[in-house]
Amino acid sequence: MNDTNSFGVRSGEKTVELPADFDAGVYFLGRIRTPWKERKDCPKNARESDAVCTVELDPRWADGLKDVETCSHLVLLYWMDKAPRNLVLQVPGHYGDQHGTFSLRSPARPNPIAMSVVKLLRVEDNKLSVVGLDCLDGTPLLDIKPYFASTDSVPDAVVGWHKRKRG
Repeated sequence: MNDTNSFGVRSGEKTVELPADFDAGVYFLGRIRTPWKERKDCPKNARESDAVCTVELDPRWADGLKDVETCSHLVLLYWMDKAPRNLVLQVPGHYGDQHGTFSLRSPARPNPIAMSVVKLLRVEDNKLSVVGLDCLDGTPLLDIKPYFASTDSVPDAVVGWHKRKRG
């Protein structure tokens, strides 16, 4: 379990007691290599960075990359292993207002699964070079999926509180 205090619980945030046992297990498929070693250095949003990052897939999964080089973009799911898992109310530092965990893209959540749509630059053996990540170096990879603009994009989607904040 991660120490919530080291993550920096802010005034107005609320934690809960976590269940004693997990309901499921996952396999980490590899690790993501990025230039960011500390949370404060990570972009707040994957679109804020043009850093080239490397997805290192465990060699046992390399055959699963067949035809992935035909994709211009991929969806990466990854496990934010340094984030606390017990926050239900959060106060994002860059917004300053309290919001429920499930209305945010924060890494602090009961299951710290993050996702980014990345641009695929190249595939070499079991490594992918990509642009569009916002995670710490060494972050565990959960899955790779092709991005389909025809089904994955919802141009009129709205996050009401964010729209009000920006408007």
